[in-house]
Amino acid sequence: MLLNVSYKNFKVTERINNEVGKPFNLWDRLRLKGTGSPRLLITSASLHIRNLLLLDNSPNNCNIELRPKGIIIRFRSLLETYALIIPYYKLSLYKGNSTEYSIHRDHYFIKVESKTNEIHEFMRKILKKRSDSSSHLFDS
Repeated sequence: MLLNVSYKNFKVTERINNEVGKPFNLWDRLRLKGTGSPRLLITSASLHIRNLLLLDNSPNNCNIELRPKGIIIRFRSLLETYALIIPYYKLSLYKGNSTEYSIHRDHYFIKVESKTNEIHEFMRKILKKRSDSSSHLFDS
């Protein structure tokens, strides 16, 4: 789901927390060695996201936040901040060529450029968290 998160709205915050969980606490963030990605350059996006990005002339950057049950991709357009909320069970992550990742949820997608090793490590962290969360579904 794509949401405008520019303003503090408790209903939007509650929807995000229900979808991907509350933010990690300080101890978990230290244990995970960070829950936020470096700045990522958006190379391509789905139609709805691309239309938002075309509204201004600034570089199209985003960042990714890890949550217990998913990820949040945040980007800015004009003076607004938007978030693409992706729970792990709807997340599809593809590595295109050696410098590009494609992140999908339903009919939304964002392709980001990955020129540093930090980005590759962060994407591996996302895949590990996704596999850990799916393994908990089968524990009973």
